[in-house]
Amino acid sequence: MLRLVKATLVLFIGLHALFYALQNVANLSAAHGALVYVMGGADHEVYANTIFPKLNDPVFAWAALGLVLTGELAVAFFGIKGGLDLFKVRKGTNEEFHSAKHAGVIAAGLALLVWFGFFMTFGAAFFQMWQTQVGTGSMQGAFMYAMASAITMLFVCLTDD
Repeated sequence: MLRLVKATLVLFIGLHALFYALQNVANLSAAHGALVYVMGGADHEVYANTIFPKLNDPVFAWAALGLVLTGELAVAFFGIKGGLDLFKVRKGTNEEFHSAKHAGVIAAGLALLVWFGFFMTFGAAFFQMWQTQVGTGSMQGAFMYAMASAITMLFVCLTDD
């Protein structure tokens, strides 16, 4: 039963990222607009000054959105693959099950890169997105997604199978 739970949790990492990627594609202009808004420093009243450049050019926002979508799709691929890999060997040996964790670990690592690296490090710290309602929602969501992925992988990797 524990192996089935682990396979399902890894699958959820992938599905989570897939759903966000698809929602971003379905709302492409809104996603782009949110990045233009945050990267351009709009409505930053708490820390109005920054030592970093404000990127008002929409091309930068398209590049950032492309990077986010690529990251989300990569998390989706490896998470779904990892969950299926674990499901296939759920009745195998400990070594087989442990080896099948590889794609899931990659998914969790990529999830941390996307939601901790892109959103929390660059979005929140570099572009100070925490100062706006739009940015705060994204930053808080990114924290939840990054931590859920990290905790899932700790559970999958550090508990006995």
